Amino acid sequence: MSQRLVPDELWDLVAPLPPPFRPRPQGGGTAPVDERAVFTAVVYVLTSGCAWRHLPPTFGVSPATAHRRFATWTEAGLWRRRHRAVLDRLGARGELDWTSAVADAASVRAKKGGAPTGPNPVDRGKPGSKLHVLSDARGIPLTVGVSAANTNDILALKPLVRGIPAVRSRRGPRRRRPVKLRADKAYHSADMRAWLRERGIVVRIARPGVESSERLGRHRWKIERTIARLFGYRRLTVRYERKGSHFLAFLGLAAALPCYKKLAKLTT
Repeated sequence: MSQRLVPDELWDLVAPLPPPFRPRPQGGGTAPVDERAVFTAVVYVLTSGCAWRHLPPTFGVSPATAHRRFATWTEAGLWRRRHRAVLDRLGARGELDWTSAVADAASVRAKKGGAPTGPNPVDRGKPGSKLHVLSDARGIPLTVGVSAANTNDILALKPLVRGIPAVRSRRGPRRRRPVKLRADKAYHSADMRAWLRERGIVVRIARPGVESSERLGRHRWKIERTIARLFGYRRLTVRYERKGSHFLAFLGLAAALPCYKKLAKLTT
């Protein structure tokens, strides 16, 4: 199972990224655990949706240790760097389509509350969070975000665009700006259009009463497919993390794994 969850090629990308092990101040002489075993355990929790306390002993790491290391890696920004590392590999092969970027969002229920959560308008006002995703024209996730479920989609668009990492290109300098940005009418405002144009991005956002979001269907299905694939990781279907940073970490890991799978297909 470990080899299936974290193949050698994936671990080769991840291995240089975790921060060096530092023992806890209270001491105790505990030896460092196998970081690959911890990373595999995290991927298992994301994929299966199981609680940390139900982590199988076959991974060779205790649930408490796995959760503690997950929290440490989250604070160190490991998941964002890992996502960028895979995007760099794809970009260097010319597999990122910068002709346009597509934005969309989806809501999930937050069982234990925490921040950021809010009343979900499509779930009878129950506490929830919203997942925001920005992909390239092919549906490869470039950046992700989390907000309260009652957050207007447009408020997440600027952070998503700013969050696009500078990714390697097959030729020339790193790139982080798409030619166009596509989204439905929930992202429309005159200020947003002006902000995107100032950054040299062509706006393809449906205008209420003027354009139908259905015209974007031939492009939006790719981001909808991407979000559906993210929900294939069961830890994202319902939010159990009280800390928003931990839920965002799982989302960032889930966004990076399809990127790696695409990369693996190119190298086989």
